Amino acid sequence: MYDKVLNSNVSISELTLNGCGQYNAEGLNITQAGQMAKLEKFYALAERMVRYKVRFSADTKAEFLSDLGDFSACIDVPNKKISIRTTPISEVSVDFLRGGHDYRIEIYHIYQQAKVRIIDEQSGESAEVSAINDGTGGCGKGALQTGFSVGMQWDNYCFKLTEGASLLVKQITVFALKNKIKVLIYGDSITQPEGYFPSKDFPKSWTQQIIAKLNGNAMSSGRGGGTINTLLGYIKNELPFIEAEYVMVTIGTNGGNTEANLNELIDYIRSQGAIPILNNIPSNESSTQIEVNEVIEKVRRKHGINGCKFDVATSLNRDGQEVDKDMMWFEDYSTTTGWHDFFHHPNVKGSQKMFERTLIDVSEIYN
Repeated sequence: MYDKVLNSNVSISELTLNGCGQYNAEGLNITQAGQMAKLEKFYALAERMVRYKVRFSADTKAEFLSDLGDFSACIDVPNKKISIRTTPISEVSVDFLRGGHDYRIEIYHIYQQAKVRIIDEQSGESAEVSAINDGTGGCGKGALQTGFSVGMQWDNYCFKLTEGASLLVKQITVFALKNKIKVLIYGDSITQPEGYFPSKDFPKSWTQQIIAKLNGNAMSSGRGGGTINTLLGYIKNELPFIEAEYVMVTIGTNGGNTEANLNELIDYIRSQGAIPILNNIPSNESSTQIEVNEVIEKVRRKHGINGCKFDVATSLNRDGQEVDKDMMWFEDYSTTTGWHDFFHHPNVKGSQKMFERTLIDVSEIYN
């Protein structure tokens, strides 16, 4: 999805340096500790990997992280370790790690799993560390467990020198781990259950059930807190490289769903040779889905496209009006933001009903 060799011979406008270093004939030489370079390309794809080709000085400690800081991978050359900054930390020893060698650093995001792999370009030796995000299931009084936070790698790839003389970055490449798939599923946190589902239940989330029924011939790309404006920005960094037959979108819980925005999204998906599917958003505790879904249904009629009635699947009387709270995680934020009694995100029961609804409303994706 992105590939750039870094050196003084090319101009790379999408890489913000923040004074961290300068380009030379071999790459971007970072010498200012603490200053973060940022790739101004937004990615939310749930099966992706970024690869850096780098060289360290013998005293280098470097960090490869998300710009929102929810995820951090650390390379510690003097102590010969690589780690993911979880609590407690996830780390492994790397005996072959030394200054002056060229390495590939690969950072994977595969739904709930994060993995960091290092490969010595000269010897071929490799090592890796991984961690599994384990969601709490709800929030506050609704949390089922403490969970284990790894991070979703939101939203832009960043890197920095934390200690030592230098970090030389020679190349950055971002990969989708699949292409030419049947279905690509876009949305907000409802489409990113990997962030809050307990790992033992994650296979029962609605996105994973769709992917399983398609024998893995699908991916999701959800961004918690995202709106259609978020999606209109980052879909252009992903969809052109994946060649999906269907693009299924569930967006609007967080607002922003104007007819103009939805029309633009549908037109863009079609311009990439894909068939758009625009779903109704699920029911919630405030019943805001009713007005949003009226707009969605109007846009579907205009474009003659299909969509799944997730509001019907998750409502008390199966009419899309009042949320069935038994189908949602209970989220209580009263001790942090003052918000309480949220029922926005489908739990195991709600996910099952949403998946079953796809078999009725959009059965063509399984043909």
